[in-house]
Amino acid sequence: MDGDGRGPSEVTLEEVARRAGVSPSTVSRILNGTARVRESKRKAVERAIAELDYHPNVMARGLAGGRSMSIGVVTQDISSPFYNETLKGIEDSISVAGYAPLFVSGHWNRAKEAERMALLVARRVDGIIVLTGILDDATLLTYAQRMPIVITGRSLRAPNLYSIQLGNEQAAYEATRHLIELGHSRIAHIGGPEDNVDAQERLAGFRRALAEANLPMEDRLLAVGDFHEASGLLALNQLLDTRLNFTALFVANDQMAYGARLALYRKGIRVPEDVSLIGFDDLPGSLYSTPPLTTVRQPVYDLGKAAGGAMLQLIQGRPVSEVVIPSLPLELIARESTQRRRGQSY
Repeated sequence: MDGDGRGPSEVTLEEVARRAGVSPSTVSRILNGTARVRESKRKAVERAIAELDYHPNVMARGLAGGRSMSIGVVTQDISSPFYNETLKGIEDSISVAGYAPLFVSGHWNRAKEAERMALLVARRVDGIIVLTGILDDATLLTYAQRMPIVITGRSLRAPNLYSIQLGNEQAAYEATRHLIELGHSRIAHIGGPEDNVDAQERLAGFRRALAEANLPMEDRLLAVGDFHEASGLLALNQLLDTRLNFTALFVANDQMAYGARLALYRKGIRVPEDVSLIGFDDLPGSLYSTPPLTTVRQPVYDLGKAAGGAMLQLIQGRPVSEVVIPSLPLELIARESTQRRRGQSY
């Protein structure tokens, strides 16, 4: 009970507005995620909500509008540290509008991903966010005829669909250029699944950097993993089995780079003295690997917030404002796993 004997559920939106010194419509727009207001006003509303213990009846509001107040999110591996931060960004962005996420994983399997999409539709979610999925564009466009779709890792535009694409190709190019500028000319690559768009773009950036520097591209210095640690270890062993020399290694994500690092350690090959190593993602553990991993930092939390913000606008039937989608730059983070070439190659 509050000071006048009422329960918290009886606090009205108008009372929140009076306490915050704004209009009821401003409070409503802040709650549903559509407000463009000064940060001071937003904080005043959030403070008033906390002080009054205001709980909007989001379920009743959703039912009245024919909505479930839930948003489906398709990941590939919900346990991955890469997805953890992205999912947190999505949850933080949609919760302000009273929405709850429903997370499922496709496990880099086309059939499983299609099954999970069908499951979310059956649960009557109000929209689906697909994080770097492997379903083809035509399938996603078909889903967009039924409900709002936001997808990352694609360049796809259609009514009721919004895609967010990061600069994977350019970032991979810059990572490879970093190795070339350190004097490496024999550079191997461990890529992700061949049908994954991110993996394809990172391989393209790697190839472009080598071609621009007039360096040979040995197909046997290309190995493929599945973005998990164990596949990085196996791929590195495969590269060593070719007996082709290389002094540097660009790996398509940090998790596989961890596995490759372990394989090098077991073979007595030093990083970076014998082989320079670069990953991609800048997972929290990369700063604490031995040695700290040079990698490409992705703004994964911001990506999640952008995907959630775009979804809210699609649900409201509005074109996605670029204000909701901030700049999402990828940045090379140079640490101690790379150095100027010296000594023999492997």
